[in-house]
Amino acid sequence: MAKKKDFLPKILETGANELEVIDFRMYEKMEDSSIYEWVLGVNVAKVKEVILRPDNIVKAPGMPPEVEGMAKIRGEVVPIVNLAKWMKIEEPSEDAGKYVIVMEFLREIVGVIVHDAKRIRRIRWSDIKRPPPSIDERLGGKVIGIIEIEGGQLLLLLDFEGILDELGMIKVFGITDEVPEDEVKREGKFKILILDDSPVARRIIRGILEKDGHEVIEAQNGIEGLKLLERILEEAKEEGVDITDEIQLIVSDIEMPGMDGLTFTKKVKEHPEFSKIPVIINTSLSDKATVDKAKMVHADAHLVKFDAPDLLKLVHKYAVKKNKQ
Repeated sequence: MAKKKDFLPKILETGANELEVIDFRMYEKMEDSSIYEWVLGVNVAKVKEVILRPDNIVKAPGMPPEVEGMAKIRGEVVPIVNLAKWMKIEEPSEDAGKYVIVMEFLREIVGVIVHDAKRIRRIRWSDIKRPPPSIDERLGGKVIGIIEIEGGQLLLLLDFEGILDELGMIKVFGITDEVPEDEVKREGKFKILILDDSPVARRIIRGILEKDGHEVIEAQNGIEGLKLLERILEEAKEEGVDITDEIQLIVSDIEMPGMDGLTFTKKVKEHPEFSKIPVIINTSLSDKATVDKAKMVHADAHLVKFDAPDLLKLVHKYAVKKNKQ
């Protein structure tokens, strides 16, 4: 019988370790009047649409200078960030920002003004390399990774979560409040491995978990996560204990360079020892395709960033309870 597996596009197949990015450009006028072309990218899964810059951008009080104002897009009032202002570059002309990339992540919709939107590229996460310090520092440490494209150009994947956090536009639901006992049935204190390429996301998740009394260890991507698990497994064997005595839960992002969270989860669930550890997929993407992919790699649960009560409910539901075995 033929295998029934083609109900999702290849880019959405679990374990493909691929993503699609929108290649867009920013142009900087240099001191000698030449124009430097910044080749930048953002994950397509975080993009709702690319539109012409709207005329109805209205200034709003209390916004950082990088925010041009608010605009009504398809019935929703959306903050519009001027990327050139955030990058601190001189634009070739006042009307250089012709396009707006409308993104949705972290339960927020935001528009970003860019100079040009070129194409969609399909790439492998393994092809994304860490940026040289000079480039990363020039863009405030907000470069997730670099990809070499045709002509020897480097495409820089931007960390928009980090950019919005820097602008004070990240909302974390419930993190400032104590989560009531009747809202979360607490089952103990756990040691939890979190995987996320974004320092902002790791800081937020660590804060939520540590505030609830848990111990947290971190990895930046699936490759680091697997190496950590191998080390933990070896230590557990030396001590004559089970791996779940050393770690009781994994919380993993999906979109990570090197090895994405779906591939990581698939490898964990296929491993005879690692598979004992429950995995929660924690992502900024809330679409049905993402939920389906999480299920297909046998993740134990799926969560949309960042809701503190929801995360804690899943932690206490799925973490291995050693005292009850």
